[in-house]
Amino acid sequence: MSERFFIEHPPTGTEVAFDEAESQHLAKVMRAEVGDVVVGFDGRGTEYQIELTSVGKKKVVGAVRHQAEVSREAARRLTLAVALPKGDRQRWLVEKCVELGVARLVPLLTKRGVAQPVEKAIDRLRRAVVEASKQCERNHLMVVDPGQSLEEVLASRPAASFLMHPSGEAMHHQAIVPASDVLAIIGPEGGFTDEEVAQAAEHGCQVVSLGPRILRVETAALAMATLVTALPAP
Repeated sequence: MSERFFIEHPPTGTEVAFDEAESQHLAKVMRAEVGDVVVGFDGRGTEYQIELTSVGKKKVVGAVRHQAEVSREAARRLTLAVALPKGDRQRWLVEKCVELGVARLVPLLTKRGVAQPVEKAIDRLRRAVVEASKQCERNHLMVVDPGQSLEEVLASRPAASFLMHPSGEAMHHQAIVPASDVLAIIGPEGGFTDEEVAQAAEHGCQVVSLGPRILRVETAALAMATLVTALPAP
């Protein structure tokens, strides 16, 4: 079987049990049988070769035949603090961030934000992280934090921190090259207020622009993710 399956609770011995959702996918969609060997991952970096020993409609159990630490992470740890767009654009943003190797996504609370990162929305995004990780063969789950204010994000920012705004200087990759941890802050469709831009600058963030065109939230996020994660290790 070519598909990968998430193991929510990593095995403590040689036996592993898939949760109900993954078990149903194995049994009903993949029509798995005892003796099949599948690939599992625990979201913490370990990949498993698992031989199925019991296949039920709601519970599939297997035996670990091999396991290894397999990292497909980017050379730099990128945190994106993003004022979430509305609707299905949120899931699309998460999928592409996972594929590009973003380490952490922080839903950003801003004065002009249009989508509130309530608990149910955060849960949906975290499920989307798992599905995207299965598809792109990433073994570490991208972290999706609860919503944070700009002040909270700035309080724990790394040295290489950037706020995207049309008034900023042109973004150059040379500013990222020495950094192992990078923070990119992206505002809502209506943009940051002047007060928010000033607040970020006062905290030492570089205010930068990605060009003369007005970008959607997810476009700006992925442009930054591509720029950061494509660079070799510092």
